[in-house]
Amino acid sequence: MPRKIDVATAHALLLTRDDLRHRGCTERDIERLVREGVIHRVRNGRYISADDRGGLWNEGRHLVDVVATHLNSHAPGPVFWGPSAAVIHGLPLYRLAPEHVHTAIIGARHGRTCAGVVWHNVGIEPSDIVEIEGIRCTSLDRTVLDLARSTSAEVALSAADAALRSAAVAGHMLDTDAAAAWSGRMSNRAERSRGRGIRRARWIIDFADGRAQLPGESVSRLQLARLGFARPQLQVRVVGPSGEDYWLDFGFRRAQCFGEFDGTGKYFDEFLRGGRTAEEVVMAEKRREDAVRGVTGWRIARWGSSHILSTDGFARTLAAYGIRPPG
Repeated sequence: MPRKIDVATAHALLLTRDDLRHRGCTERDIERLVREGVIHRVRNGRYISADDRGGLWNEGRHLVDVVATHLNSHAPGPVFWGPSAAVIHGLPLYRLAPEHVHTAIIGARHGRTCAGVVWHNVGIEPSDIVEIEGIRCTSLDRTVLDLARSTSAEVALSAADAALRSAAVAGHMLDTDAAAAWSGRMSNRAERSRGRGIRRARWIIDFADGRAQLPGESVSRLQLARLGFARPQLQVRVVGPSGEDYWLDFGFRRAQCFGEFDGTGKYFDEFLRGGRTAEEVVMAEKRREDAVRGVTGWRIARWGSSHILSTDGFARTLAAYGIRPPG
């Protein structure tokens, strides 16, 4: 199961030529290992084992690229921008695998691409430059706005939801004051901005909701909006027969049905399983669903990543459970 990593872990996964020599590799061995796909050359003089790279999500692979680029740069290093800033902040990049590292070289006259790095000619205020574990990048707010202007709605909304969640959600509970403060701050920033993509960016910021806990939930909300649904209930609390709390991703009152985005991580990711086997997780889910149905009388619809790839496909999935847009 692929895993999520942070900057420190990405740094630890990178190997230099000296590291490989200390493991007994000659220069010829290093080139052979690259050709045979045993190790992957990330940047000049920076490598990662193919097994380690294969065990990462797209975000993790890109973060390794970003860290390698930083290590190969002269101090203080470039300011990473857009998707490359997003992975430093730990934001998701829904189904996006960047082919290049994106930086904003302060004072550069023209954007250009060189050695796998795209240098963007974008204006960035000093207050919008932050440093995370020694790496400079755009601030979280600026990064969300840049993604909203330059990537797909799916990528942008997933990132905006994640940023809002970090600011205003603890567990399943939304701090409405903190959420309003985030939305107001981001809306003001968007209103002051001009240029390509800003209209959609304003919509993304207005539509963001930190209660979406996974990118798949964010994209599900996006597809629901495209289908004409009003904003559904999110993270609906149900008190079980013994007083236990259950939380359901979506609530569709007209259809008397809850909706659950079923990511595979909770079955296969050891951290998310919390020491339980996949079979134990499945049985816990069954007990949970039995309790929810028994208390509420509502049905539970489940869908996964493959069902939200297209609006029409998602509509068919929902219709099978009797969930249809109003009108």
